[in-house]
Amino acid sequence: MSRLAQTAGLTDIQQEILATVRDFVDKEIIPVATELEHRDEYPQQIVDGLKELGLFGLMIPEEYGGLGESLLTYALCVEEIARGWMSVSGIINTHFIVAYMLKQHGTQEQKDTFLPRMAAGEVRGAFSMSEPALGSDVSAITSKGVKEGDEYVLNGQKMWLTNGGTSHLVAVLCRSDEGHPEGTAPHKSMTTFLVEKEPGFGEVRPGLTIPGKIDKMGYKGVDTTELIMDGLRIPANRVLGGTTGRGFYQMMDGVEVGRVNVAARGCGVAQRAFELGVSYAQQRHTFGKAIAQHQAIQFKLAEMATKVEAAHAMMVNAARKKDSGERNDLEAGMAKYLASEYCKEVVEDAFRIHGGYGFSKEYEIERLYREAPMLLIGEGTAEIQKMIIGRRLLEEYRFQG
Repeated sequence: MSRLAQTAGLTDIQQEILATVRDFVDKEIIPVATELEHRDEYPQQIVDGLKELGLFGLMIPEEYGGLGESLLTYALCVEEIARGWMSVSGIINTHFIVAYMLKQHGTQEQKDTFLPRMAAGEVRGAFSMSEPALGSDVSAITSKGVKEGDEYVLNGQKMWLTNGGTSHLVAVLCRSDEGHPEGTAPHKSMTTFLVEKEPGFGEVRPGLTIPGKIDKMGYKGVDTTELIMDGLRIPANRVLGGTTGRGFYQMMDGVEVGRVNVAARGCGVAQRAFELGVSYAQQRHTFGKAIAQHQAIQFKLAEMATKVEAAHAMMVNAARKKDSGERNDLEAGMAKYLASEYCKEVVEDAFRIHGGYGFSKEYEIERLYREAPMLLIGEGTAEIQKMIIGRRLLEEYRFQG
């Protein structure tokens, strides 16, 4: 086990789960990750292994066939998986957010229908907020759901769906003005629709098209797609929670736990970058000794390790806060912001330690160097996190004059 990023106070069950996941990562993910990533190949064999381990149902309650574990356990598992290959953690993350939203906000019928199959990995989830013409401004979405009898007709174009092609169930955020008078605040007239579909590309059900994979700089293997709705008909019982106008709050609740997940991914990638850097520094020799013996490299390793440890501690704190039932948007925003920024810095330092070899695709650090930037924007940019943090601090430290 690594000396860094240890977590105090874990139960025997948590330790056993983490040891199993780490062993799986070391044996089944790290040896093949770079090759699969360079081919942009979906890691089906790895996904099948995760199903066998029960990770798709890690936080789904036992009554629905899941393991009923905490957000902390989940985040620590994500940290381990991202250490092996960040794309694999993305396959689990969007599934986890949809399952969490169903557990927290779904009707009993929706929970009974989807959660047991999601726990088994038979149904995998994706969620969709973003659109081509908007970034962080979720309130500006234009996709719309209009009620017609016992159905809703959905139209619009969504963007940046992780698992867009391989998923069976997509939670889609749309405007739904029905029941909300003109002048209603945008975030109060949004609804989350549960869209069932077949995996694949093209027209996956009448009115719903997944055009194909978006070619990305990194974060390969996992499919990232658009989603086009053109007269897509959804039964009224597929409104998440059964009531319109709550979609924004449901999505933000999901994104909040997603930010802990992104922080965990940043911790995992940074830890792997440190492992690669400290190992290479002891193998590479210059001026008659290993470069690890040069003070400049030792300083760099010290900074990297400190950042890995600090990011891990903040991620764990944010997860435990949510598990306690307390509001954790401040802690989640801080953890996501710090972990993603530190991840980028630690990866770059490991890249520098490798020198010219870091630019070669034969070395794993080249892949990490392309993966780290995605964490800077996923689940909200650094600027969005700072806005959340700043507003929450002003609530906590309100001037008493």
